[in-house]
Amino acid sequence: MTDDRMTQRLAPKDQTLQEAYDVPANFLEIDVCNPETHGIANKRYTDYEIRLKTNLPIFRVQECSVRRRYSDFEWLRSELEKESKIIVPALPGKAIKRLLPFRGDDGIFEEDFIEERRQGIEGFVNKIAGHPLAQKREMLAHVSDGAND
Repeated sequence: MTDDRMTQRLAPKDQTLQEAYDVPANFLEIDVCNPETHGIANKRYTDYEIRLKTNLPIFRVQECSVRRRYSDFEWLRSELEKESKIIVPALPGKAIKRLLPFRGDDGIFEEDFIEERRQGIEGFVNKIAGHPLAQKREMLAHVSDGAND
């Protein structure tokens, strides 16, 4: 038998309009946007703009923007697996089939693929950044370019 009190919703707190629309007490927003492909032929790569906004005291600045490649996130994931005690979320896959020659399309440089990868990277970064044990200086400095010294 289950106790209904254990599954009851909490009573909503009354709040003023000002409180409802005020900046939250603590927030961390990370957007992955503006993918850009650089180079020519087999020397091409795509990087993504990482925009961070926060009021958390662990960060030295409240806003910053850096550009990172997919391989940078692979490195970050690897470091988190070695150094932290959390379950590290997956990154979007490597897309080996898209690298094969004679495909008839642009492979990993197709807009749809880049957008799908951008969304996956954004999900990955927000999951790890929201975890207190992953907010170590060395790890998030990779995403925020030293904004949390």
